[in-house]
Amino acid sequence: MEVKTFGVIGAGQMGNGIAQVAATAGLDVIMLDINTDVVEKGLANITKLLARQVEKGKLAAEEKEAILSRITITTALAEMAAVDFVVEAATENEALKFQLYKDLDEICPPHAILATNTSSIPIGRIAAQTGRPDKVVGMHFMNPVPVMKLVEVIRGLATSDDTFQLTWDLCLRFGKIPAEANDFPGFIANRILMPMINEAVFTLYHGVGTPEAIDTVMKLGMNHPMGPLALADLIGLDTCLAIMETLHDGFKDSKYRPCPLLRKYVEAGWLGRKSGRGFYDYG
Repeated sequence: MEVKTFGVIGAGQMGNGIAQVAATAGLDVIMLDINTDVVEKGLANITKLLARQVEKGKLAAEEKEAILSRITITTALAEMAAVDFVVEAATENEALKFQLYKDLDEICPPHAILATNTSSIPIGRIAAQTGRPDKVVGMHFMNPVPVMKLVEVIRGLATSDDTFQLTWDLCLRFGKIPAEANDFPGFIANRILMPMINEAVFTLYHGVGTPEAIDTVMKLGMNHPMGPLALADLIGLDTCLAIMETLHDGFKDSKYRPCPLLRKYVEAGWLGRKSGRGFYDYG
């Protein structure tokens, strides 16, 4: 099957990045969000990033306009009736995602692949909400999408070889490097990353060091480009908490218990960069 029209559900940080790389690869893109302001802001962010590439001489002005002309924004899920492949990049909320896939299964054409950018929810549980589990696959991009090369491609129990191969080939078309993962909570990336971030939060919670000291140790001692607490702020503390809860629920192992301080920050609305305050103050 040839993918000509590519759908993206969610126009936030991840969604607009996915839409940008798909349009840059020559696909017609339909980017959706239920909130008009969010979908317009997503398109504005794509425009800004492309303009920056033009200023740096990395992209011709004509190509920028061509990329933008391939992106249509909408708030109507019915528009997904036109897609060959859709990636869901909605909030990491299981109930929300389950309902979304039930709706997409009814709206999208029978041949369409339903992919999810979920960072932790098992693919099999999402696929079970549809009548096409063989056409459901994980396509987990890294943030920021236009810059980061990795995409985890995750097989659910029912994911067909054709669906997996088509998704793998799309990653290559997008200029990404795919890595195959099997369907366990957190997959590869977040099963390793999130417990490290959670332990950094515990280190802060126990008063072992300040956020600056903890991040400095990991940057200079372990050669990480960004400290774990700054990275958590970039990802969003609510997303970090949701992933830790999925790991804890999925494995029933206390080593995945979210740090109480992480939960306290989320309950206070301190979500990181997007709220202006997390482990650091961005005000």
